[in-house]
Amino acid sequence: MYARFGKRACDILLAALLLALLAPLIGAAALAVRLALGPPVLFRQERAGRGGAPFTLLKLRTLREGPGEDAARMTPLGRFLRAVAVDELPQLVNVLRGEMSLVGPRPLPCRYIARYSPRQALRLAVRPGLAGLAQAAGRNAVPWAERLELDARYAEAPPRLRRDAALLLRCAALALAARGATAPGHASMPEFAGGEE
Repeated sequence: MYARFGKRACDILLAALLLALLAPLIGAAALAVRLALGPPVLFRQERAGRGGAPFTLLKLRTLREGPGEDAARMTPLGRFLRAVAVDELPQLVNVLRGEMSLVGPRPLPCRYIARYSPRQALRLAVRPGLAGLAQAAGRNAVPWAERLELDARYAEAPPRLRRDAALLLRCAALALAARGATAPGHASMPEFAGGEE
């Protein structure tokens, strides 16, 4: 039942509840971004959704405008927001729109699609999520090969409420502990170049 109808219903109900409960936190973080970085407060980027369909992902902005590597443009505020995953909370709107799920492989840039192996491309069979199997294993500290394999495993298994609830709790615990937000030497993750790297 959860696989057919319940997962989407849970997404809608829980995302709406979380948006209501976390509105003060999101508002305070948005104000901090506006004061520290100026407009725009939201970062929008095209990402690949289910079946590879593009959608506009929403995040709180964490980088200064201008040229340079992400790591060089990262602000202390941005580093903190990423560490505790507050910058990701606007994606609850993506969940309500049906572009994302609360649990699933993290949405990646559309340009990566052509670089996936057939096994890695299994991640596109399900809606991308705020939290996932790879994120529960260590967020961005997990190397690409392991991360994409975990995404494939999640996508090929039948949806289960208990598993999804456990993944959400594990990812929330990692975020609260500010663990795994970055790969070593990067602002988040290095570019995925393809193959089994």
